[in-house]
Amino acid sequence: MKKKKIKRIIIVILILLVLAVGGYFTYFLSSYQRIPNNEYLETQITGAYSYFDDNKVVNTGDYYNIITYNIGYGANTNDYSFFMDGGKYSRAKSEDGLLANLCAITDVIYNSGASFFLLQEVDLDGTRTFNVNEREVLNDLIKGFYFNEAVCYDSPYIFYPIFDPIGKNKSAMLTYSTSRIAEGMRVSLPVSEGFNKYMDYDRCYTVSKIPTANEKMLVLYNVHLSAYSDVSVRDAQLDMLFRDMESNYKMGNYVICGGDFNMNLRDEELETDLTWCQRFPREKLPKGFEMGIDYGTDFSISHNSCRNTNEPYNEDTTFTVTTDGFIVSDNVMVHYYNNMNCHYEFSDHDPVLLQIYLKE
Repeated sequence: MKKKKIKRIIIVILILLVLAVGGYFTYFLSSYQRIPNNEYLETQITGAYSYFDDNKVVNTGDYYNIITYNIGYGANTNDYSFFMDGGKYSRAKSEDGLLANLCAITDVIYNSGASFFLLQEVDLDGTRTFNVNEREVLNDLIKGFYFNEAVCYDSPYIFYPIFDPIGKNKSAMLTYSTSRIAEGMRVSLPVSEGFNKYMDYDRCYTVSKIPTANEKMLVLYNVHLSAYSDVSVRDAQLDMLFRDMESNYKMGNYVICGGDFNMNLRDEELETDLTWCQRFPREKLPKGFEMGIDYGTDFSISHNSCRNTNEPYNEDTTFTVTTDGFIVSDNVMVHYYNNMNCHYEFSDHDPVLLQIYLKE
């Protein structure tokens, strides 16, 4: 009798376990839905409204700095490794460390003297970042800017890794400008139809239109393309992005596209199986567009903008590649281009700085 009772208990436990696992996967799969496409973005402001001049425009002939920075949700310091790349961690190490790192990231941005910031991987609410609203932290420090935001990742609770799950997370891309953003839009990109879509970001780009003194628009694209999808998905994403950029260029507007392309922006093939650092197909660029990195000097672009997070950063052993940067239309003059070397102290990406002026 005792053996039968133990057997029944084991069977009940197994049934409950199967039901729990099945229930979780039903919840996980049924929770997936894409973020709405062609979503208009509200222009918001940081700091007191008295700081702002709604009539301020971008002047032709004046120099402007633009920075793109994937901040790695504030957790990817140089001693951090990420489980999806074969590393150790799935969450920020501590809330205090996260907040201190966000302050350091803001210092880097401010010290660049940039009039425009393109930021990726800014968590709004996440298990991996102690539910800190990173946009609010940044905006408490960044004063006197217009900005918009687009959600690009809003996942159900991911119960992996088992002993330290990455959990439920919501992340955004933010665009900041010292001149008024007259119009903003979030555009959904094609994504993989396989299981990767549940783990990867809901890829998109944003379009921010800023008036210029000659009654055109400076059109800023903020992008974060797929990291783990196959070539056909990345090609479809670029085709959509390029058509949109070309359309704005043909209207006579100035077009600058910046962000994390998850491809090698240098004109070279790398000997690696990593899907997020294959060569960027620059030969597919629409007529009238150029790679910003081609304006850099050997010194200013010698540093790579992104590191592999399979291990804490080691200058001698860590694989690095330039995935972050800019594409510009030929009515934009690039005066200076710099892959900023922060030694990956605050993120697994380092920022890229572009200095331009708009041609008449």
